[in-house]
Amino acid sequence: MTELTLVTGAGGFIGGHLVKDLLAKGHPVRAVDIKPESEWHQVWGDAENRLADLREPDGCAQSVAGVGSVYNLASDMGGMGFIESHKAACMLSVLINTNLLRAAEAADVGRFFFGSSACVYAEEHQTSPDVTPLREEDAYPAMPEDGYGWEKLFSERMCRHFTEDFGLATRVARYHNVYGPHGTFDGGREKAPAAICRKVAEAEVYERPEIEIWGDGKQTRSFTYIDDCVFGTQAIMDSDLAEPVNLGSTTLVTIDELVTIVEEIAGITLERRYRTDAPTGVRGRNSDNTKLKQALGWEPDTSLRDGLAVTYGWVRDQVLAQRAVALS
Repeated sequence: MTELTLVTGAGGFIGGHLVKDLLAKGHPVRAVDIKPESEWHQVWGDAENRLADLREPDGCAQSVAGVGSVYNLASDMGGMGFIESHKAACMLSVLINTNLLRAAEAADVGRFFFGSSACVYAEEHQTSPDVTPLREEDAYPAMPEDGYGWEKLFSERMCRHFTEDFGLATRVARYHNVYGPHGTFDGGREKAPAAICRKVAEAEVYERPEIEIWGDGKQTRSFTYIDDCVFGTQAIMDSDLAEPVNLGSTTLVTIDELVTIVEEIAGITLERRYRTDAPTGVRGRNSDNTKLKQALGWEPDTSLRDGLAVTYGWVRDQVLAQRAVALS
């Protein structure tokens, strides 16, 4: 019988998609989140769905009981506006990984995956829009994003030392700006692609031909479609990659270019208003996938336009549904 797999943060964006894919491949899944199921982005009836506070040791011990592998995607996080104003909340997520690692080691779990972030990289490597792609070794000397980045980097080290001291096989992926449907698109925790899709959809639906952009629009990022993230996550888990590895697209675009792509998908052109006082994070960030390609013979390859077309269609449907409720 195929071993039971635990996915934490299963009510979140990446977690919900990962549970779906694991179930489709015939893996029995225990899906755990702190939120009530009514707030999960996706709920799959074929999974063993549980509520648990993984900041607490008991919640972790109960969640790992009887499982063969763990995908830890649970954390308190959001887009740049959220993580810059909730540093303590983001850092408290270290309790999740600490207690989950302890529980996994005690339960003799076979493998443990930790979803890290490109926010572990020092700002000094990300000061220009024409940024040099970030290599894994660029995380040290350490000076990550304050709050959220420090928690992720510390938790990476915890994984490493649990492997060295206790023999728990750990795998770590540094996610670079994952986007797609069935995620947060409003409320303050949304990331740039979802926020832009929402703003363009609202402009289309409510016939308001303008859009507010955080920053000057010249900051650069690469964006990773959720299907590539889910595939890469499982491939890294099954690989021999014992050190943290980047999981991201290498297609670098400005925020202005991102807006243009979504406008073209929607078939509209908007007047742009720039909020240069808004949180924008680093000036440029891109992924170096050399190690990923060497290990897997693969890297994320979904085109940004294709991924955004799906994402925009989903977000637009949510905006239309909200409008229908408001009018009812």
